[in-house]
Amino acid sequence: MNYFIKLIFLFLAFALSATNAPKIYASETINVDSSSTETAIPEEDKVVYFTFDDGPTTKITAQILDELKRLNIKATFFVVGKEIIDKEDLIKRMYDEGHGIGLHTYSHDYKKIYSSPEIFLEEMKQTHEYIVQILEKDIDIKYIRFPGGSAGKLNQDFYDKIKAAGYNIFDWNVNLEDGVNPDLSVEELIQNAKIANNKMIKKIILAHCNLTNQNTVASIEPIYQYYKNQGYRFEAINNETKEFYYKFKK
Repeated sequence: MNYFIKLIFLFLAFALSATNAPKIYASETINVDSSSTETAIPEEDKVVYFTFDDGPTTKITAQILDELKRLNIKATFFVVGKEIIDKEDLIKRMYDEGHGIGLHTYSHDYKKIYSSPEIFLEEMKQTHEYIVQILEKDIDIKYIRFPGGSAGKLNQDFYDKIKAAGYNIFDWNVNLEDGVNPDLSVEELIQNAKIANNKMIKKIILAHCNLTNQNTVASIEPIYQYYKNQGYRFEAINNETKEFYYKFKK
């Protein structure tokens, strides 16, 4: 009897999570019928963007960079301005090794950054200026990520002002869940990396590089091998990469 009760609870939990899941920006889906699988994706379109949020942090970010270099993977770091202080060398290393450096606000303070589009954009600008100062190069960074993702935060006013500032928004369609649960095992992180909508042309993996994300470092190689075996290549996001965000109410 207990077995059937557990099954009922699992079914209800799955149904609820599916209902609450953010809607994907439609232009990123493959124009094929519902029976299509990964094999229907043209080889040249099979791209993975490995992204790491909330850093840099001294130990974990450095270890992630070591792994990426060893595997010859280009990834993207959505950095928080205040976290760069005393870790400027990691920003230089990201740039020198060919990784993307995206903007993730300066404070990561939800109450502050989501109080108005102007404050949100000012924090992106502040982080950008700090990076330019560190690199001593006037690099143009036009890709941003909302702390916590854009779902429930992006609206028409925010969107119009973000686009007027020239930014592209990047959410994700693969989530390691290492931000909300940094204690997940390597095996659990790998399993989460395999959960993806098969109709998505590009896989954007959300990972984190906080001080607590040691297992994330160990999961990079098996996740890389999993997607490589399916014919995917790994690239860094840049200013020309097509943006990807969750639908919002107009």
